[in-house]
Amino acid sequence: MGTMNGSKLGEPLLKDVTIDKKEPLLESPGVQSTSKETPEFRTWVKSEVKQQFSLAAPVITVNLLLFATNCVSLMFLGHLGELSLASASIAMALATLSGYTVLMGMATALETLCRQAYDQKVYPLLGIYLQQGIWIFNCVALVLSMSIWWNMTPILKFMGQDPRISEGAGIYARYLIPTLFSYATLQPMVRFLLAQDAGLAIAIFSAITTLCCHISLCWLLIFKLKYGMVGAAIASGVSEWLNVIFLALYIGCSPKFGSTWRGFSKRAFQDVGVFLKSAMPSTAMLCMDAWTFQIVVLLSGYLPNTKAEISALSICLNTLTILYMFHYGLSAALSMRVSSELRAKRPANARGAVGVTLTLGLIEGIVVAVALYFMRFIWPMLYTSDPKVIRFVANIVPVLSIVAVVDAFEGTLNGVARGCGWQLLAACTNLVAFYGVGVPSAAVLAFVFNYRGRGLWLGVILGLCTQALIVGTITFNTNWEKQSQRVRERVQREVLPTIAENDEVEEE
Repeated sequence: MGTMNGSKLGEPLLKDVTIDKKEPLLESPGVQSTSKETPEFRTWVKSEVKQQFSLAAPVITVNLLLFATNCVSLMFLGHLGELSLASASIAMALATLSGYTVLMGMATALETLCRQAYDQKVYPLLGIYLQQGIWIFNCVALVLSMSIWWNMTPILKFMGQDPRISEGAGIYARYLIPTLFSYATLQPMVRFLLAQDAGLAIAIFSAITTLCCHISLCWLLIFKLKYGMVGAAIASGVSEWLNVIFLALYIGCSPKFGSTWRGFSKRAFQDVGVFLKSAMPSTAMLCMDAWTFQIVVLLSGYLPNTKAEISALSICLNTLTILYMFHYGLSAALSMRVSSELRAKRPANARGAVGVTLTLGLIEGIVVAVALYFMRFIWPMLYTSDPKVIRFVANIVPVLSIVAVVDAFEGTLNGVARGCGWQLLAACTNLVAFYGVGVPSAAVLAFVFNYRGRGLWLGVILGLCTQALIVGTITFNTNWEKQSQRVRERVQREVLPTIAENDEVEEE
């Protein structure tokens, strides 16, 4: 089956993780022997916080704006009635599970490759990775859309979902297929730009297309032209493809990318194995985590008051996804900081960066949880005017607030795994935590103990806590000096040969 992160799949997963004595994560790099109250330590912390904010802000902004189309669509559909919201929610759950999450996981690997090429100043390689990502992602999108999205109605009926909801979800999913291809094209562009710290431009383009164009299109197609769910799906497709066109023009015409975009190259069809080797563990890691939340929505389809339960769970999941964008941004920043410091032979800095990010993540999670609790009757009104659904959401929010805090800690820790190259290990811990503990617990609490929607989220909390405990234990007991050495060895073994082989692209 080949190798993953330099280790054969048959070898112990903890080979690249050296467990040593527990070391304080917030020990100040370069001044380890001094007190945490010293000016040197405070100066370092301020500098680290500033660096992480500068890295996280573009990622958070971009992902929030890209997710805005789905949020806006569900907000409009929620005011059409329970059936429309429930059908679209089930469709989006299965679509995310079988499409968007897979592509996002692959895009994470692409971002790593682009960042490494940019750091090594092999700029033309970024353009090759961009083209390679676009055609590979679109091939994956074609397979997924034709096998799952096009056949969503029979799949949902086979799973025992409500027939009316299944029919509506199938129609919505078919009209949503163009968005999968736009997503497959957009994600490589986003990673190409983020690797060059060009996130602000993406935010501007995304704001224009999603917040302005999509809202207008939804109002026109859903309410004015009476297209209902179909109108929401069409609006999503148009908005997202406009975003792709804007970004393509920006990359192709801006002189800023003259060194990284050299036009189309046949090299994009070479070394596909290198990309897939990098993408597989990253995709597995992300999917094992994200699929849990979509499975929760699918499980809600078996509860009494099906339409109301699905609608309520969907609103909660959308809310949690918005919050996740903040965790993901901090996680991405931590991944870059840890990877960079380990490669630069500064393991103490990497260890300190973990402590800073975890602190920021917990603060963010607590603040959001408190705000969410006090807005539990107001927030769902954006999605629906149905008093029953609003009441269901309000009853779940106290549990959801706990999820927000735990998810902030767990999501941030994933950045350590990516930065250290533990993706395969993290995927396996996710498998154990979410599918050995989380999903079974959710099903038992919801259906056996009759906790219903709250039970589903309590199961998610147990899964998140298990995963955070495992990865947290590894992180807090890692020998960072030895980890730094192993990261450098892996870069020399896997990354530098690829860059050297493609070094002649600069001559093209």
